[in-house]
Amino acid sequence: MSAVTSPLMAGLQGRNARVLTPQGETSDAQIRARALRMADRLALQGIDRVASQLDNGLHWLILDLALRELGGVHVPLPTFFSSEQIAHALTSSGAQCVVTAIGAPAPVGSRGALGGLDDGALVQWQTLPAAAVTLPTGTACVTYTSGTTGRPKGVCLAADTLLTVASALVQGSSAISPRRHLCLMPLSTLLENVAGLYATLLSDAQIALPSLAEIGYTGASGLNVPALLQCLHRYQPESVILVPQLLLAVVMAAERGAALPPSLRYIAVGGGRVGPTLLGRARALDLPVFEGYGLTECASVVCLNQPGASRDGSVGKALPHARLTVVNGEIQVDGARALGYLGGERCPDGPIRTGDLGHIDADGFVHVTGRRKNVFITAFGRNVSPEWVESELLAHPDLAQAVVWGEAQADNVAVLVPRRADLDDAALARAVAEVNAGLPDYARVSRIVRAPAPFSASAGLLTANGRPRRDAILSHFQAEVDASYRHPASVPSTGVSA
Repeated sequence: MSAVTSPLMAGLQGRNARVLTPQGETSDAQIRARALRMADRLALQGIDRVASQLDNGLHWLILDLALRELGGVHVPLPTFFSSEQIAHALTSSGAQCVVTAIGAPAPVGSRGALGGLDDGALVQWQTLPAAAVTLPTGTACVTYTSGTTGRPKGVCLAADTLLTVASALVQGSSAISPRRHLCLMPLSTLLENVAGLYATLLSDAQIALPSLAEIGYTGASGLNVPALLQCLHRYQPESVILVPQLLLAVVMAAERGAALPPSLRYIAVGGGRVGPTLLGRARALDLPVFEGYGLTECASVVCLNQPGASRDGSVGKALPHARLTVVNGEIQVDGARALGYLGGERCPDGPIRTGDLGHIDADGFVHVTGRRKNVFITAFGRNVSPEWVESELLAHPDLAQAVVWGEAQADNVAVLVPRRADLDDAALARAVAEVNAGLPDYARVSRIVRAPAPFSASAGLLTANGRPRRDAILSHFQAEVDASYRHPASVPSTGVSA
């Protein structure tokens, strides 16, 4: 292969320990050599479009770097995708082969093992039927949006767009310049891929890449908090990226006396709304939390609170590559953007309409208040963004998951998952009443539907980032929601008028 062309590879200039994994340390030179060998082997077999369904680890990074160097296409699939979702993704993307862990079931439609590409890693390659799928010119990554159905939507992104966003994130964190980042989200998540891997490589910092099991993930949505804390202490990161659920787990553990590593200097939070109550609790613990905002069609992050330019309640100011405006209450973004969608659908010309409601204050800080399509109107004509109410509910230590609804109703209902299975219904109602005390009357929750099990991605009730699939949850619990309105309200009045 010719000289290195990818900026990601060009930055690998000999650091003694660039990547840390449970198996040990790997240097720049070792990563560079392995990625170049992988790129050569792929080129020899005429392969330039590869799907992967892999755990976090060095093998994921090597494959991705090889494809970036080759100018190929990576189709990373979440580990929790069902067999039907995998089959759809493989067919719709036109991937020539798929890489999985050794021992994993062969994906539906695969035609047998493909040799000569494993480089000693504990992965297996399976060939796929030839599929004439045309991708937009310049596609380097096909990432799947969460969507609201069981069939995720493939978004095509160019390498230079991904690197533009990663470079902007490096600039945004320059006041701190973290020297070690710990990847705590699946690498198939675009946010961790761009802001975790790419931004860290471009900033010449170290990357800690434990497996998802070592981080503490169990199944599709469970989290072992002691394992997460142990992972933080083992790798002593200066930066991490958390979704709100992970931030809440860390905050609750610290409030109960668990020690957090003193190395933490930059905790970026995204992938969902962070309630002001949770941010306040994090601030009380002196946690360096910075909330951001992004979307897949813009190659991830477009706004970020930064050291010296942070405002609680906002998602920060626009990064240099993005231009944000608000039209009729909806946030629109111009700048870095996707090439299009699988199936030939193009991104519309002009700014991308996000579907998110919000405003930009006089100092340029962006405030996101909810999703336009999720806003419901009560029987009294009051508009309610359920994300706002849910974020307050989830800040309560007894509540793990929540979806709020009240369209055309006199009061609101919440489908709830308690944090502990032994929490009885009366205690659950008291917890909701405590949250209600801080809400205006039209936003309070008066009725509860208790979910028998946590919402999970495998059941189609959560997205890849852990956000609730609202329509799916409300449909799943429709009978219980309807029944709740045939009985008196189940949450005691707070006695507070807000």
